[in-house]
Formats: sequence, C-alpha cells, structure tokens
Amino acid sequence: MGEGRFFEDFVVGQTFRSKSARIEKERIIAFAREFDPQPQHLSEAAAAQSHFGALVASGWHVAATGMSLFLENVHPIAGGGQGLGVESIAWSRPVRPGDALSVETEVIATRLSRSRPDKGLVTVRDRMFNQDDQIVQTVTHTFMAPRRSAA
Repeated sequence: MGEGRFFEDFVVGQTFRSKSARIEKERIIAFAREFDPQPQHLSEAAAAQSHFGALVASGWHVAATGMSLFLENVHPIAGGGQGLGVESIAWSRPVRPGDALSVETEVIATRLSRSRPDKGLVTVRDRMFNQDDQIVQTVTHTFMAPRRSAA
C-alpha cells in the first residue's frame, strides 16, 4: 500500500499547519478568466467599482489553494485518500493580491466505515489564515483513509 498516513494516525484534536502560499495578481486574474469571470476578479479597474473596492481572488480560487495546502499538510495518505464531501465552506474575508495563505487542519471526528471495513472516515476543519493571522476561509470536509490493519 506504500507509505503514508493510515486512518489510525488521525486522532481527534490533532492539528497540522501548512507552509504559506502567496496569491499573486496574475494568478487571480487567470483563475477568474477560466473559472469565475466576475468583474471583481478580472480587472483592477472593474474591481475598484465593486463593493470590494479592489481586486480580490475568487472564493473558488481560495478553496483550490486551500485544498493544495491541505494535501501538502496532511498527505500522503497511504495509497491515496478519497474525498467524501464538503459539509461546509465559508469565506470570511477577501483575499487580495500579495496575501500569503496558510491552512491549519484540525481532526474533529473519526469513525470506521460501515460499508468498507478496511477504511476509516476522517472529518477535519481547515481554517485558512492570511499573513496577518486573520481567517479568510473555513472548510469542514471528510475523507476516507485505509486502515493499517487492512494493509
């Protein structure tokens, strides 16, 4: 099954903190062009006229960045993890060009899979912070990890 974390390696209350990733203006605009073409994400001039008053990253860009940081943070999951769903996502503060984001992952629940005895389910809360330690996003999601005894 390879190296990595197994279900048994996750304990409620355990936390992980990622390195930071800088969000650059060019990437905000490129992401928006492809996935979320709203004025506040596409151009500084248009964003200045929005209620944000300046260019901001799409929430989906922030979420994708958060997923990448989460994977660097917690992974590798032995044999690869499997996402099961997002229970909630909230964007509490806009992300602007130059912001440096990091994620703190907290294990909030674990349980054995009822249908797959060789797997366990891990629910985590990811809080994403900017360089000023302000929360910009909170996500609660669950993934499946193999049990060590099944390896």
